[in-house]
Formats: sequence, C-alpha cells, structure tokens
Amino acid sequence: MNLFSPYASLTYHRCEQLAQYSQNPQYMDRRYLTLEHRQANNQVALWMKQAGMLTWQDEAGNQWGALKCDNPNAPTLVIGSHLDTVPNGGKYDGILGVLLPISVLQYLHDTQQSLPYNLQIVGFGDEEGTRFGATLLGSRAVAGTWQENWANLVDADGIGLPQAMRDFGLDINLIRNCKREHNINAFIEIHIEQGPVLEAKKLAVGVVSAIAGARRFKCTLTGFAGHAGTVPMNMRQDALAGAAEMILAIEALASTHQLVATVGKLSCLSGATNVISGKTEFSIDIRSENDQQRDVAFTQIEQKIHDIATTRKLKLEISQTHSASTVKCDSGLQTQLSQAIAKQGILPFTLSSGAGHDTMAMANICPVGMLFMRCDKGISHHPAEAITEHDVEHTLAVLHHFLQSFPL
Repeated sequence: MNLFSPYASLTYHRCEQLAQYSQNPQYMDRRYLTLEHRQANNQVALWMKQAGMLTWQDEAGNQWGALKCDNPNAPTLVIGSHLDTVPNGGKYDGILGVLLPISVLQYLHDTQQSLPYNLQIVGFGDEEGTRFGATLLGSRAVAGTWQENWANLVDADGIGLPQAMRDFGLDINLIRNCKREHNINAFIEIHIEQGPVLEAKKLAVGVVSAIAGARRFKCTLTGFAGHAGTVPMNMRQDALAGAAEMILAIEALASTHQLVATVGKLSCLSGATNVISGKTEFSIDIRSENDQQRDVAFTQIEQKIHDIATTRKLKLEISQTHSASTVKCDSGLQTQLSQAIAKQGILPFTLSSGAGHDTMAMANICPVGMLFMRCDKGISHHPAEAITEHDVEHTLAVLHHFLQSFPL
C-alpha cells in the first residue's frame, strides 16, 4: 500500500465533511462571512491542530495554521487555497488545496518528521466573489491590495460588507492588519485543473506556468423597438440581431488569435415574442496568458463589433468592468514541482490556467507556484466535480517531496 493511501482517504472524506457546511441543503453553497464559512473555518482549524499546527483566523476571515521551526531566520512557505464555493458548485474547487497540505503535515506529524523552515497553510475566505461580487477578497487582504471602496459592497439581501464582517466578529477597519508583505518567501497553491487537459494527457498532476490575464466588458446595443409583424426586414434596427452577429464575430476572432473569448451574459429588451429588440446588453470575457496578445485581439474585436453596429445603424457602448494582468509562476518553483512529479514516476507536464486563483493576489508579495490535479472530464463549478483517491495519493506524494526539497 502507498504510504499516502490512508491520508488520501482522509483527505477525500474531509472534503465530503466540509461539503455538509452549505447554505442550501440541496447543493453546495458556502459564501463569504456566513455561518457556513465560520463552520468550515472551525473544522479546518481543528484538523490543523491535529496535525500539530498553531491556528488563528485573521481580520479578513481567512483561516491559518502554522508549523514553526527552531531557526528564527528560516524562510516561510505558505500553501493554501479557498474554502468558499459558488452556488451549486463542487466539493473540491479550492477546498482540496487547503486539505491536501494539512494531510501531508498530518503524515509528518504521525511519522515525527520536521521541516527546516516555517510552513503555513491558509484557507482563504473569499475567492469566488459570489456574495459581494468582488473576487479574491481574502487573499487580496493578505497581499495588501484590499480596496477601500469595497466598504460599499452590498450582497443580494442588502447587507453591506462592513455589517457582514461585524456579524462574523470582524472589524473592516482592521483589515490592513492582514497584510503579510515581508514575511512570506513563497506561496504554493494546489487546485483541481477545472479543465480537460491533464485527463486527455492521462496525467494525475501538472505544473502551472502562468495564470491567464482577463479583461471583461459590458456592451450595450441600442436600436429601435418595433412590431414584429409590420416592420420590413430591411428597415429594422434590431439590437438582438446585431448582438448575434457580434457574438459570432467575437468567437471567430478569438479562434484566429488562439485565445479564449466568451459572451456569457445576454439580456434583451423588451423580451416580448412579438417585439423587435430595441436594446440588448451582453458581456465579453477575453483571456490569454499573454497580455499583449489579448489586448491586440480585443482591439480587433472592438473594431469589428463597431463596424457591425454602424452597418446595422445601432448605437454601441462598451465599458470595461474588470482587468487582471497575467501572472507568471516562478521558474524556480516550477522546476522544483516538476522534479517532485518526476520522482513519483509521472511525466512532468506544464500548462497554463485559464481560471483566476488566489495565487494571482499572492504574486504581489512573493514568488508563486501552482500544481494542478486532474479532475473528471474537467468539470468544475458543478455538482459533478469529481476526483479519485488514487490521484490524491499521487498529489500528496508530490507535495511531500516538494516540501522535503524546499528551499533548494
């Protein structure tokens, strides 16, 4: 039996246990600063203590554990991910990246092994941004990039972020105390891939080279509403038809530039069966691990959809709603993770991440690395999210070897 078999089973069952802390009994839904968030933090803190760690919760609601070494000048490695979920999400996105390192430390504790540096594990309180609409609240507090205007955020129930923090036992005025700029030497995140590449390659794990930079836009098309039966086709200013042509153009140009662009949200006014659309809104999400390539592609997309609007006599307004630069993972950490993978008899493989992660925030204060683990069919943010204990074993072994070699 593999040394990590019992710890793989432990990790798997702990994921199942955390899944019980959900706002909805019918599906996974654990949002920032809720009762379920508190329950998850308390449970994770208990498991950290069982692995020999000191624990605390910071002023942003992030759950921490620390294993200190005797050398006061030793470096500090932080490993972590997030404990919140999307509504109707899965059991492993984020959560696995907190529980895997705890299981490795439990193994070290059980076998009386120590590390020559300080190791900390963090379960970030908010990565998904589901409750308040702004993402990476927990990790950005730690990175010192918390935005003052977040004090104005309000959830769907009308509860403001400052009130939600008070209800959780926190004070938004103390949020700056979370900042850890000068005492973290490296950050590692383990995460399910959320894509099909590793499965297609028949690999349990892979090393992340970069996290794609993303830009998002809101596009508003204004035409002229009219009766569906009386306005001739050649005289229409149909905002929805214009949006349809634009969406296909966005898809084609993204393929040409070998990146990804998505229209994920579309709304049409008036929305009646017998009315020509006078106003349509849609979103654009464009991503690449090369910021310049992404921006060049968007410039062409912008020109193309303006041309379509002009031809169709529609008014087009575009406003940017989000911008994040590409984050490159540290080359040295990539090498160490690849070596740890090779030691397990697995072919080292490097891939990029199209999804955002807490690692993006942590890159502001220290070198970062990421390890992806295979997930079934690449499904994520969905109840069908699935992993195997066998892959968990491999990942634990890779992480253990990495911990033994850090720092080089």
